[in-house]
Amino acid sequence: MKTVGIGIVGSGFMGLTYSEAVAHHAQGCQLVAVTGGKRAAALAADYAVPCEPTLESMVARPDVDAVVLATPDQDRLRLTRIAAAAGKHVLAEKPMAPTVAECDAMIEACRAANVRLGVVKTERYRKLTQRAKQLIDQGTLGPIRMLRTVSAFPLWLTRDLLESRPWMLDPAGGGLFFGMATHNADFLRWLTGRDVRRVFAQVQTYSDLPSPALSVMAQLEFDGGAMAQMWITSELPRPSLPSSEVRFQVLGRDGMLDLENFEFLDLARDGKWERVETPERFDYLKEPKSPVRLYPHRGVIQDFVDAIRAGREPVVGGAEGRAAVEICQACLISARERQPIDLPIAVHGN
Repeated sequence: MKTVGIGIVGSGFMGLTYSEAVAHHAQGCQLVAVTGGKRAAALAADYAVPCEPTLESMVARPDVDAVVLATPDQDRLRLTRIAAAAGKHVLAEKPMAPTVAECDAMIEACRAANVRLGVVKTERYRKLTQRAKQLIDQGTLGPIRMLRTVSAFPLWLTRDLLESRPWMLDPAGGGLFFGMATHNADFLRWLTGRDVRRVFAQVQTYSDLPSPALSVMAQLEFDGGAMAQMWITSELPRPSLPSSEVRFQVLGRDGMLDLENFEFLDLARDGKWERVETPERFDYLKEPKSPVRLYPHRGVIQDFVDAIRAGREPVVGGAEGRAAVEICQACLISARERQPIDLPIAVHGN
């Protein structure tokens, strides 16, 4: 089968991430070009590939079969339309887009052009989370009844992040809440294998940062009666909370799971807790090319490439990316209207 030529759109931290994953970790693909962002020329030089001046010039290249959009979410629809119109497959970073309406437009653009659309959901590709999913699917916990997820970060880190990424303050984008919560929402759907049918949420920003929805608490109701709580905040005081960056707890009839993506996976059954998995550690900022860090990103790229070569849809396609955005958007609508919101939400109300 043909080697898939991939262009990277975006030259920030995630542009580096996917350049490295494509160039040195995934199979059946090659890095062809880079475009977008002030570091594009340097990133392209690091991997000895051309730096294209625009996305239009990149997708005009016959050796580019697909693009990875490592860009702010408010740009994804426009970039997807350009790539799809040129017959190029698209892998979009999370969140897929800031609204359900934009997700729908991305899906339609790719459908009309007969190209594949994938969405980055790295939580599904970690060794620890795949082990958790395996335990659930094997029936170790029995039927799932309740879940809880927390992604909580200290305020000082949020200040630094927003200073270095001012585009996250753009009201046209999903901001920090969508950037984090679309991971959590997708993971809850994946673990349960069920869709969310109702959302009730409260939304606040308690600090002086000019960013909405820095703290969100939501109650989710799933098909079949399972219920979940989702707490996303970027406003913790020092020293923050231990084991709270990406924490999930799953309660079934016969057992429980407690996991933090980067620290542990614990299983409770037969009246006792046991440590099932301890992931390898790495320094997220100082070791961006660590194979441990890149493992889930390699998994995302590999499925996308395999889907293109096999003529199938990616495992995490537009519909999955849209579902996570819909849950997050329902949280904001619920808080604004001060009432539960049933899903699917009305797209015209976006």
